[in-house]
Amino acid sequence: MPEFTEITDRLRAAGCVFAEDEARLIVETATGPDERAAMVERRAAGLPLEHVLGWAEFGGVRVIVEPGVFVPRRRTEFLLEQALELTDGEAPVVVDLCCGSGALGAAFAAARADADVHAADLDPAATACARRNLPPDRVHTGDLFAPLPAALRGHVDVLLSNVPYVPTSDIALLPAEARDHEARVALDGGTDGLAVLRRVAAEAAAWLAPAGHLFFETSERQAQAAVAAVTAHGLTARTAECDDLAATVLIASRPT
Repeated sequence: MPEFTEITDRLRAAGCVFAEDEARLIVETATGPDERAAMVERRAAGLPLEHVLGWAEFGGVRVIVEPGVFVPRRRTEFLLEQALELTDGEAPVVVDLCCGSGALGAAFAAARADADVHAADLDPAATACARRNLPPDRVHTGDLFAPLPAALRGHVDVLLSNVPYVPTSDIALLPAEARDHEARVALDGGTDGLAVLRRVAAEAAAWLAPAGHLFFETSERQAQAAVAAVTAHGLTARTAECDDLAATVLIASRPT
């Protein structure tokens, strides 16, 4: 197909490592030649592929991702897997905190149709996007726990908290796709990358149900400090690693 080859060559020339795969996704997604051409040019200009397509595959779900909103990473699927494995009982109450597009909450809901899933984010652009992936009345805009319904306090079985954890000084080292096209608030974790994690940990016990679980994504180098930050607030904590996805997840629990 000459056109497919031309698209692949254009993307490869722009530095796209997986040009052929990306070309195929663009061809499959575009509704016509004009849209297809525009998508190719946006991608060649450096816009994240997911923002070009308008969606990302995450946890077996096609999640809508709008421009400026954090793109769900494949490594975060390990956090989702850990949460699903540890969720017992019927109709778990789930909160996706710092939800971005709502990918974690949407994928959890797809795997557990009985779950009561809420999501929250400080960024109005993120929650506007999340309302396209989750029931709109379950998505709340505000700082961490503040916008959540008070009735959830003490009843959250699963707290999914993929907080920003990149140290401020490392933001400049991120790939341009993230640095230039995703909200800074979704990336910047403060001086050591753990500022938001500490704030969540300080309030988590009050929101978790007895034996409820809290899940953070972090980095291997931050794991020890992250565990200390969580246990300082009365939670038990451990880490789990996935070498294939280069993922480190902190799993904390409220004692019964």
